[in-house]
Amino acid sequence: MSQTFAIGIGGAAGQGVATPGDILALLFSRRGLHLNAYNAYQSIIRGGHTFLTIRAGVDEVSNLGDGIDLLIPLNQDTMERHLRLLTDGGACIYNSDTIKAGTAAEGVQLCPLPVSTLADITRNKVAQNTLALGAALSMMGVGFNVLEGVFQAQFGRKGEAVVNENVSIARAGYEYATANFKPFAKPLPMTDKRYAVLSGNTALAMGGAAAGCKFYCAYPMSPSTGVLHWMAAHGRKAGILVRQVEDEIGVINMAIGAAHGGVRSMCATSGGGFALMTEGLGLSAMAEIPVVAINCMRAGPSTGVPTKTEQGDLWQALGAAFGDFPRVIAAPLDIGDCFTLMPEIFNLTDRFQCPGIVLCDLLLSEGRLSVDPKLLDFNPHIDRGEMITSNGEVHDEYLRYKITESGVSPRAIPGIPGFTHVVSSDEHEENGVLISDEYTNHAKRRVMMDKRMRKVAGIEAAVVPPVLDGPADADVTLIGWGSTDGTIKEARAMLAEQGITTNQLQIRWIVPLHGDAILKILRGAKRTIMVENNYSGQFARYLRSETSFVADGHIRKYDGEPFMPHHIVEAVRDQLAGTTTLSIPTHEVMV
Repeated sequence: MSQTFAIGIGGAAGQGVATPGDILALLFSRRGLHLNAYNAYQSIIRGGHTFLTIRAGVDEVSNLGDGIDLLIPLNQDTMERHLRLLTDGGACIYNSDTIKAGTAAEGVQLCPLPVSTLADITRNKVAQNTLALGAALSMMGVGFNVLEGVFQAQFGRKGEAVVNENVSIARAGYEYATANFKPFAKPLPMTDKRYAVLSGNTALAMGGAAAGCKFYCAYPMSPSTGVLHWMAAHGRKAGILVRQVEDEIGVINMAIGAAHGGVRSMCATSGGGFALMTEGLGLSAMAEIPVVAINCMRAGPSTGVPTKTEQGDLWQALGAAFGDFPRVIAAPLDIGDCFTLMPEIFNLTDRFQCPGIVLCDLLLSEGRLSVDPKLLDFNPHIDRGEMITSNGEVHDEYLRYKITESGVSPRAIPGIPGFTHVVSSDEHEENGVLISDEYTNHAKRRVMMDKRMRKVAGIEAAVVPPVLDGPADADVTLIGWGSTDGTIKEARAMLAEQGITTNQLQIRWIVPLHGDAILKILRGAKRTIMVENNYSGQFARYLRSETSFVADGHIRKYDGEPFMPHHIVEAVRDQLAGTTTLSIPTHEVMV
């Protein structure tokens, strides 16, 4: 595994934890480093514990890792909670005026900063943050001029006085650390690469814009609100009409209305809001109007733990709305994939005139990742399916729901002369007339249901099946879905160092599932273990219901925090040794 450097910054909400994280992210990206960042915070405005982890390296950084190299505690609570994460070679920079050092592991350097001596804290309440940043850069072997440029980018809009004040405070911390603290054994590397740094929400929004989305609406609900923020800030320039709606019932119906008008339309919410959208998704299916809905999963049920992550809404998406109808459900594997996935799912929903659901989660939605800009295709292939956009030549009576072999009927944009048709939420005939307007004709109902459900075969053929990553004869096959991808990959590398070979089957497309292809892969596995961020093993149950496949073991985590690589490594070793490990103890998490 390649060398990485991880920093943890913690404090109470309101102590400015996010700002030094933003500065470090910008600094790392300007040095051509990959990064992965995640902010674990509480659902209260002030007082709750917040801990931001940012990990950087020359090679791709797919997860947060297992520990930190540098701890910057902004209060005593953080010192007591997280000092244990530092190991030999690590360091802790702290305000010695207000924080008492704990007992550190052997080889950990404690770096007290006399904050009130180095800065006027009566003028700047967050001076300790800036001093610590300066000290950290000195210890990482980074020239101070780099930080000056980052400060200009971060605070330039507030005026030169603010920039100069922060530069002056940071320089004091930098010089103090140079004189008093031992630098890290290896200076922070630098490459000539340049990366974009995106949150999952930003990537989802940008991916939607690249896909040609022209209408976006939402009701703010964490952790999906960042999609609305990006759309509100950039929608006008991107030619996207953006609306904040009174509730999620209005959201889904407004999005369907816009899609009916002929534009690509999407919305985003979390589990509680998605629950309100489900009847509307049924309307999308019955009227065969394509729409994309994003569910950024958080820990439930009900309000649950609104600022924590979980993969708990799979069955909610599988059962969204009542009755049988085709749908497409996908779970992005990382933040870059949040961007890539959007054009793909828009193409599918347009081609097959059905709802599409994106199952993201808070880990991706609010996390940040470095992404190679070359991988962000802003001119992706667009497939609007069988759409009628002009009256063309003389034609027979237009049948909006014409019975076809594929189940897909040509869709006319409303208002085109000669293509008048009826659209409603009721079952209907080929021309859209409700079957109940005449009498409930059971044969016509069966024919129309069969027509819609024939789309399922086309959807499955249009999506690439999952593939196995790693040696076919591995000791263990790890099965995950969505955001666990990167952590499982690093855990596999750690297991390999311990002499345990693994391969990985990561599921991106939930519907269609490609059960036959999955079974063919798993029949050759020596031992299979499912990895999920939920209590009940929702994907394990889904796979069993579709294929009858039962895994040999399970690793589940449901305390609101994401997996760390060592959680998977230790659980795999326990299960190979005959010890059953279904869940990860809460005390093992970084926060």
